[in-house]
Amino acid sequence: MNQSEANTGSSGDGNIGVRRTNGGHQFEVLASTDLYVGNILALRADEVAMPGERRARREVVEHPGAVAVVALDDAGRVVLIHQYRYPLGRRLWELPAGLLDVPGEDPLRTAQRELVEEVGLQARDWSLLVDVASSPGFTDQGERVFLARGLSEVPRPEPVGDEEADLVIDRVELDAAVRMVFAGEVVNAPAVSGLLAAQAVVDGRVQERPTDAAWPDRPRSFPARKGG
Repeated sequence: MNQSEANTGSSGDGNIGVRRTNGGHQFEVLASTDLYVGNILALRADEVAMPGERRARREVVEHPGAVAVVALDDAGRVVLIHQYRYPLGRRLWELPAGLLDVPGEDPLRTAQRELVEEVGLQARDWSLLVDVASSPGFTDQGERVFLARGLSEVPRPEPVGDEEADLVIDRVELDAAVRMVFAGEVVNAPAVSGLLAAQAVVDGRVQERPTDAAWPDRPRSFPARKGG
């Protein structure tokens, strides 16, 4: 069910008699109300102009955005972390990742910093794999996933978060990591997309993008609240 169905209490019957606009309608925001503003997200309710001169309420979770890194070593192994995720109540296999929570910091720089902080690695070569819109039906959350190669170890800082103190680091052959995706053992969205994209690049089926490629869907509303 999408937000339209939830708001009207129907599965499409409320749209009977509305002329199709076939991609030509402008979904203008008529009003906006903040419902909650926290440290890493905000929730707002917008009143939006809909086709047929209707109005609808859309609830939007604002997010700062994030980056993730497929760190691939010379032996063809990818670095994975096993980290507890409180909302799901269990540990997940993920990529090294972090929020875009430093105002003005370039996403590549965030990725480089998180690789050092989480797994004690730096990389010689960087490229862009994919951009992910995690759940665009209700949030602007997005992740940019990089490919890092030419790895070398560096001192790993002391953990600054409770979950980070508990995470486990492992290196898994890329093929095996992809099999973990299809076995349901890797479910984190940027990890799933990043691992599949990395395999396509390694196999020579696609070409990765430069790290400064345009990111039109990068979250901007929540960073603007924080002065970023």
